[in-house]
Amino acid sequence: MTRPDEHKTPTPSRQNHETDGVNYFVEQMGLNAQVDGLPRIAGRIAGYFIIHGGPVSFAQLAEELKVSRGSVSTNARMLVSIGFIEKVTVPGDRQDYYQLSDAPFLRMIDGYLQRMRHMQSIVETADRNIPEHLTDTKKRLQEMRHFYREAALSNEQLLARLSSAPDNRN
Repeated sequence: MTRPDEHKTPTPSRQNHETDGVNYFVEQMGLNAQVDGLPRIAGRIAGYFIIHGGPVSFAQLAEELKVSRGSVSTNARMLVSIGFIEKVTVPGDRQDYYQLSDAPFLRMIDGYLQRMRHMQSIVETADRNIPEHLTDTKKRLQEMRHFYREAALSNEQLLARLSSAPDNRN
């Protein structure tokens, strides 16, 4: 549903305020991604898509974010791999376009959950194959297995709660 003021022509001060808010959000997403050990541009791209949704081409994204197309390509592929954005086509255009995925946050949690389950399997296999006399190693592996089991369970519950929420897109 549109707000009544969405169709008004923004005044210069309102337009600057909106642009400043958008730029602030996109930049903060980049900085936050960097703190999490991800490329800053990946966070900026994620922020851009949260604001704009898409579809947008590599060229448009590179221009908007003032980064190279190569950097956009690399980081967009990473965001596709975690389910945050998806590649789409635009009829009559041969460029690659991307848009925010449906339920991107649920997809991120689901991807994280799958990686945790995989790690849990690795730890369980290692624990079975490491000799019993390596007691300290076995203890660390058991702690690790417990961590992944509990983390997976918590994320399964979170995913179920968010999936059943009235607005499950967030």
